[in-house]
Amino acid sequence: MLKNVPFRLSSEFEPKGDQPQAIEALTQSIRLGNKYQTLLGVTGSGKTFTMANVIQRLQRPTLIISHNKTLAAQLYSEFKTFFPDNAVEYFVSYYDYYQPEAYIPQTDTYIEKDASVNEEIDRLRISATSSLISRKDVIVVASVSCIYGLGSPEDFTDLMIPLKRGETLRRDHFLERLVENLYVRNDAALIRGNFRVRGEIVDVMPAYMETAVRIEFWGDTIESIQEFDPETGEYSDPIDSFQIYPANQFITRRDKLEGALESIREELDTRVTQLEKADKLIEAQRLRMRTEYDLELMREMGFCSGIENYSRHLSGRQENDRPSCLIDFFPKDFLLILDESHVTVPQIGGMYFGDRSRKQRLVEYGFRLPSAMDNRPLRIEEFWSIAHQTLFVSATPSKHEFEVSSVIAEQLIRPTGLLDPIMDVRPAKGQVEDMIGEIHKAVAEKERVLVTTLTKRMSEDITLFLRKAGIRVEYLHSDIDAIERVEILRNLRRGEFDVLVGVNLLREGLDLPEVALVAILDADKEGFLRSQTSLIQTAGRAARHEKGRVLLYADKMTNSLKNTLEITHYRREKQEAYNREHGITPRGVRRKLDDSLQVIDSQIEKDPILLSDAHGDRDLAAVLAQLETEMLDAARELNFEQAAVIRNQINTLKTGTPIKPNTKKPRN
Repeated sequence: MLKNVPFRLSSEFEPKGDQPQAIEALTQSIRLGNKYQTLLGVTGSGKTFTMANVIQRLQRPTLIISHNKTLAAQLYSEFKTFFPDNAVEYFVSYYDYYQPEAYIPQTDTYIEKDASVNEEIDRLRISATSSLISRKDVIVVASVSCIYGLGSPEDFTDLMIPLKRGETLRRDHFLERLVENLYVRNDAALIRGNFRVRGEIVDVMPAYMETAVRIEFWGDTIESIQEFDPETGEYSDPIDSFQIYPANQFITRRDKLEGALESIREELDTRVTQLEKADKLIEAQRLRMRTEYDLELMREMGFCSGIENYSRHLSGRQENDRPSCLIDFFPKDFLLILDESHVTVPQIGGMYFGDRSRKQRLVEYGFRLPSAMDNRPLRIEEFWSIAHQTLFVSATPSKHEFEVSSVIAEQLIRPTGLLDPIMDVRPAKGQVEDMIGEIHKAVAEKERVLVTTLTKRMSEDITLFLRKAGIRVEYLHSDIDAIERVEILRNLRRGEFDVLVGVNLLREGLDLPEVALVAILDADKEGFLRSQTSLIQTAGRAARHEKGRVLLYADKMTNSLKNTLEITHYRREKQEAYNREHGITPRGVRRKLDDSLQVIDSQIEKDPILLSDAHGDRDLAAVLAQLETEMLDAARELNFEQAAVIRNQINTLKTGTPIKPNTKKPRN
């Protein structure tokens, strides 16, 4: 019987502005059975609050996908606050850093999978799946990693150990079940995923909880069940029943495992024969040694490193069948929300191809069996086939969202009364000299300025030129060390300099309320950096200041520029009319500034999940988000050396401890 607690939104605020209409329109559309709908909300309009209200009205389990785990952490923090009485879960990649297994034939270099698993995130991942199986009031905030293959929900459910006070259960049988569920006996220390035995008392630390459970036996009868804190020893009141879920999501029943081992052996023999016939003797020997080692571990321990590469056999799937993923743990009527959908949807679509190109080399050179290709993310068509009803959320929805959505709910009014920035188009000829004059005016008003260029070289040249003009300026681009990026953003807010020049780092995620002026150079150069989406997102950096304005330097009116101006003008008119009608005076956003990076580091140590966002630091979050995107892009392009460098920067930024890449020649 699933636990069913109603979703109860906890907030001192009521929906205002466009929020009530957006909530009503989206709720009605979903109740009517429409598959796709979009929330088009400007920066700072309270899109997350609207999402929370829709969830409360629909009373459905909800999956929220963000395009990277740093921004997912921000959403997780907000939804935990909105729904304190419900199960709000967090499901992202559990690697603090991750270097995927790969082979580079040009240099004969095998890059072994190198990863550091974050134990807390692993706990939260298992907590998410166990909550989905045991209750209905579940919200899971996830990154795109949720479309990767996962263990079967049927196996996860079948292996659950139900406990009930007063029922008959042999203690030794219970211990065998724990081991089958990949729990480890440890009579010295009770840590996550372990259990200890003291006579008739068995203490278990479930892999998905922060507390432990004590089961006391009287002969073959469960006499008592109590939760307790393993650190303080404080016990809760006795409970009547408890369920223990497996310690790992890649788990298979013993009867299925035996059949899987036989199937893996058959594939190994077939593949080795193929390689030997092709005169690839080294590859054949390598594959046999690696696979037989894994088979022995699975036979004895029920698990091995990289067990996910055998998931097709373990789950009994056929070649090219869709793998199970987190979505399979949801009931059929769940709600899917894609945050920042203009970025998230393309990312979901590209995951399969990047994964496949990397694995093809591993199979070709005898590092993996061909079935490893079926341990993969979902194809985009597979994803849409199991997405029941979807809500896209973005300030700049793409053409795809507009085409498929039955309802587009606009949310253009900000609770603060702030307007979209004034858009001022000026000639590109003499743009730098004109911009310098505007910068001097802004600095005199103690305002901050962002300048966006098309290339890194140009950003450096502009920075030098502005310095010669007596302006306190810095530049920001992807070649700059991760820690230095955060310091630069913080110093801008602190007023240690006035102007920040950049390329593509001044878009989504940056929250800089002191910025009043954004200057976009060469705004008429149609392309990725000057697309409609990029222009609107970049202009949005000035939307948190009551005097926000944007200078667009262009000699010709491109379609992207024309559309951006029309959209912004439409939004300002609507915002001004609302403010006049309700007597609202726009007021800027004020946000506390943390003093140093050390403050952030200590907060990360206390709560690695929130990445300090609960303490107000979104500058760090934005830099981490950008780095994660760069790392994934490099890996998809098979540039693993660059991906490893970026991974090290991320690790240094979070912990101060750099990671050395693990590259070596292949084992024969």
